[in-house]
Amino acid sequence: MNGERDAAAPVGGNGQLVAHAILGKLSWALRSDVGAVRDSNEDFSGAYAPTSPDDAWDRGPLFVVADGMGGHAAGEVASRVAVESTLDAWRKGSPSAPPAGVRNAIRAANTAVYDASMEPGRRGMGTTIVAVTFAGREALIGHVGDSRAYLVRGHECVQLTSDHSRVGEMVRMKMLSPEEAAEHPARSQLTRALGTDLAVQIDLTRQPIERADTILICTDGLWDVVSRAEMAQAVDRLTAQPQPPPTVAVDSLVDVALKRGAPDNVTALTVTVTSTLPIPAAAGRRFFRRGRT
Repeated sequence: MNGERDAAAPVGGNGQLVAHAILGKLSWALRSDVGAVRDSNEDFSGAYAPTSPDDAWDRGPLFVVADGMGGHAAGEVASRVAVESTLDAWRKGSPSAPPAGVRNAIRAANTAVYDASMEPGRRGMGTTIVAVTFAGREALIGHVGDSRAYLVRGHECVQLTSDHSRVGEMVRMKMLSPEEAAEHPARSQLTRALGTDLAVQIDLTRQPIERADTILICTDGLWDVVSRAEMAQAVDRLTAQPQPPPTVAVDSLVDVALKRGAPDNVTALTVTVTSTLPIPAAAGRRFFRRGRT
């Protein structure tokens, strides 16, 4: 199931996006909103999440968030092309070990965005991307840019990705504190983006997962105005009893960002692990017998 544009939404770009589902071992939800500042939604999000029994899967689920950039309508095109190309490559590609599958899907998206940027009016467009899949008892996160993935476990929220931005580099070099980075005027200047060159460097993160863990993926319109403590508090509701709908966390997070006047489009996607059993993945049985690649 992919995020779909709300035909009734009175906004431009990729519109308002809402989607969710409950699988055998996962539940997920996404919401994307134009926000109060921009006229057009340049974020896009989607998922490949088959609802058939997972012992019949030939590949695992994939969840993707992108934040486009570029003049005129280029940003909205870049993010949509990136997400749709990533999901298409994941669905149609030959089953492979999950790390290779994630990298190959993002590389295919990079090529698609780069090719689209050759069209008139789209020169220089690009996008961030975060793509998450699950393999056994691991989450695998591929990313480019400054959209983020977090792990929420218990009452703690931990950032899993590193921003590919000027300010992110300065924080890693200890030239800025995280508090200074939050107010720095160059915090939105990316050092790496999808579709701006023929080749792209993709960061891949592995994260062991447990039952009740949630992976939160979001764009800077959310993380710029919502704290990690607030993220954890919102996501905690997903494991409450009785079981709430999977949309409860993304609705809460996006609503908070909007009330605070988020300066950009706002997108959040949550995936919650609901089982202690391993989650099948592409070429999963071969992958786990061999060990990591």
